[in-house]
Amino acid sequence: MNRLAHETSPYLLQHADNPVDWWPWSEEAFDEARRRNVPVLLSVGYSSCHWCHVMAHESFEDQRTADFLNEHFVSVKVDREERPDVDAVYMEAVQAATGHGGWPMTVFLTPDAEPFYFGTYFPPAPRHGMPSFLQVLEGVRQAWVDRRSEVTEVAGKIARDLAQREISYGDTRAPGEEELAQALLGLTREYDPQRGGFGGGPKFPPSMVIEFLLRHHARTGSEGALQMAQDTCERMARGGIYDQLGGGFARYSVDRDWVVPHFEKMLYDNALLCRVYAHLWRATGSDLARRVALETADFMVRELRTAEGGFASALDADSDDGTGRHVEGAYYVWTPEQFREVLGDDDAELAARYFGVTEEGTFERGSSVLQLPQQEGLFDAQRIESIRRRLFGRRAERPAPGRDDKVVAAWNGLAIAALAETGAYFDRPDLVDAALGAADLLVRLHLDEHARLARTSKDGRVGANAGVLEDYADVAEGFLALASVTGEGVWLEFAGFLLDHVLARFTDDSGTLYDTAADAEKLIRRPQDPTDNATPSGWTAAAGALLSYAAQTGSEPHRAAAERALGVVKALGPRVPRFIGWGLAVAEALLDGPREVAIVGPALDDPATRALHRTALLGTAPGAVVALGTPESDELPLLVDRILVDDEPTAYVCRNFTCDVPTTDPERLRTALSG
Repeated sequence: MNRLAHETSPYLLQHADNPVDWWPWSEEAFDEARRRNVPVLLSVGYSSCHWCHVMAHESFEDQRTADFLNEHFVSVKVDREERPDVDAVYMEAVQAATGHGGWPMTVFLTPDAEPFYFGTYFPPAPRHGMPSFLQVLEGVRQAWVDRRSEVTEVAGKIARDLAQREISYGDTRAPGEEELAQALLGLTREYDPQRGGFGGGPKFPPSMVIEFLLRHHARTGSEGALQMAQDTCERMARGGIYDQLGGGFARYSVDRDWVVPHFEKMLYDNALLCRVYAHLWRATGSDLARRVALETADFMVRELRTAEGGFASALDADSDDGTGRHVEGAYYVWTPEQFREVLGDDDAELAARYFGVTEEGTFERGSSVLQLPQQEGLFDAQRIESIRRRLFGRRAERPAPGRDDKVVAAWNGLAIAALAETGAYFDRPDLVDAALGAADLLVRLHLDEHARLARTSKDGRVGANAGVLEDYADVAEGFLALASVTGEGVWLEFAGFLLDHVLARFTDDSGTLYDTAADAEKLIRRPQDPTDNATPSGWTAAAGALLSYAAQTGSEPHRAAAERALGVVKALGPRVPRFIGWGLAVAEALLDGPREVAIVGPALDDPATRALHRTALLGTAPGAVVALGTPESDELPLLVDRILVDDEPTAYVCRNFTCDVPTTDPERLRTALSG
């Protein structure tokens, strides 16, 4: 056992039995490097990363490699999901030096944490023009011994260059009609009309861009925006990136047609996509969108919920293929022969046509990823459902992919928002209860007495790493969604505590946001990235939560901070709209108001009150917030002085300091919130 044995990260625990004398990221590790006068090997990855597992098996489990590392380096292992700040700082250096990045990330540092040599995966023997890992280690060791002054000079220059990379704030004003129209035009140019999505392979699910397209359609009536959103969602849902038996989405598709996924399933992807499909159903009534939203929600609850009520981070791409070998996709792929074993000849033939399974296969060794290819003719729905159930049951007997049980605050915030809204839209109180369970865990375990947020927990034990901006913003987003769905003011109050930290500790005097708090551990650079990639950036997520909180409470400081934060969207939206999707969606909400809806009734379980509340939640006006209560309620500021009209449940709709005539009619409310 090395020093990782007592960590909470499943990724670090996977390396606890390595012969490498690993250290977790800590000041003590760098003190040891100074004492021994050796460089630091920084290795960064995450538990469901396929090539991280490959390099671990090839190199970190190899005694010869471990002996060399232990003699000449201090080796530090970091879970990028626990320490996104460390990952961001050194990934920026890797990308600047090599032009690309990825995981595993391999960086060599001085004992002052300054980087001087970079890479990602290194093989155990030279191949494809890459040196072996041992060759790299020997080269770095020689440079450290023979050319120390040159190495430290290079490291110091890199560290200074990184420290000086302050983001140009762009503008203090939020984007307007012109910038959002330019962003839509830019997306149209990059859109793949034959296959859906944007760009070529590999293709990632563009959940935040779709949210912008749905909101833009709601606000402007743009049919082009809606068409791109609908077609992309349909192609993904019919493709192999979507689990046709168990629900839920894989991380990305390696091809342009969404057929072959990289099979890991991440909580954040599924939370974001669950919410997007629910919003697509809200806008269009699509049966496919309804099915996918509910199946994805059920997948998260069934396969990712932990015993403590939170949601685990990910399922691995790899699993045992039945022969003892860990193979990517083994859990999910099928051959015609496997179909016949489970279904018999007739149903196997039907299933092969329905799911696009062929003798040649669409994946490796003649296996196929299940998809729903477009084809002529109708299928017997009951027979297909029977086939699905039998295949799902047999698949459950296969060795399951590993699960990263780490609970990440930010990603749980995204899941809370998705499950709360999906449960409310489709009358699934069990999903709302699951959202409440995760929120309760975050409050009990991740929040301290000062409402400071811990990044992670595992098995009911809170991790040592402080929350970053995305944690505060995404958890606030989840709590704000719960407040709208449940009418419980405590969730608005908790969101306010978190957003106060955003204003006090993550924002400078100019309104610029940083990914780490002012009082966080000092790295060689304070990380700061406003672009939306796999998840909303902390920057744009904070803008959205601040705006919603301001709409719920009337707080001018929170609204002003949201508008300042959106200045970066004004700069980036027209230029790189694919990488600022959530920022564009928040800008749509700002342009629409957002609308503030108060529903008052004699009792929360009164059928007429519930009908008005459901109508309010199903309104498509971008970013609308909803408060629910009785005339005597004082938990939510939007309910103050709201009275019943003719003793009936009543809805009030306001925006930009102007209110409509209150109504008791759900149809009039629907019209008022139709975007």
